[in-house]
Amino acid sequence: MNQSLRLSKGFLAGLITLALAIALLFSPFLQRAEASVSWGQEVTTVAERFIGKDYKWGGNTPKGFDASGYTQYIFKNSPAKMNLPHSSKEQYKLGKAIGKKNLKEGDLVFFNTDGKGVSFVGIYLNKNQFLAVTVSKGVSIQSLNTKYWKDRYVGVKRVVKE
Repeated sequence: MNQSLRLSKGFLAGLITLALAIALLFSPFLQRAEASVSWGQEVTTVAERFIGKDYKWGGNTPKGFDASGYTQYIFKNSPAKMNLPHSSKEQYKLGKAIGKKNLKEGDLVFFNTDGKGVSFVGIYLNKNQFLAVTVSKGVSIQSLNTKYWKDRYVGVKRVVKE
């Protein structure tokens, strides 16, 4: 009789352990929280690594970038794995036009810096800031709020998946 009581206690302990394991497995408190990172965030994370790199006319490598060469390189070498043309005018033909109020990380912002239409491109970060390559600063953070960029703003295109 003593042995049958032990089996039932052991069996009961096993059932309780199994029930707890199943309860914990499906408990919302123990499920991992996973961050939802966008393609645009992936692009800007890669783009920020090159802050301080030099300007080079026609450049599209970390040895030196021009504006569209920088965006081309970043989109190709980020998790987005997108092939953009090496021309801001051609890049402007891609993607979906986005209003300035709906900017998201990774959007391409376009400007007319030569008086002949789209001639410059950068990658939107956040809070009216974007990454771009200028002759004087190389890869740097710029502000859409400055008079220079406001006066030359053309539009925004979203080329990454949403």
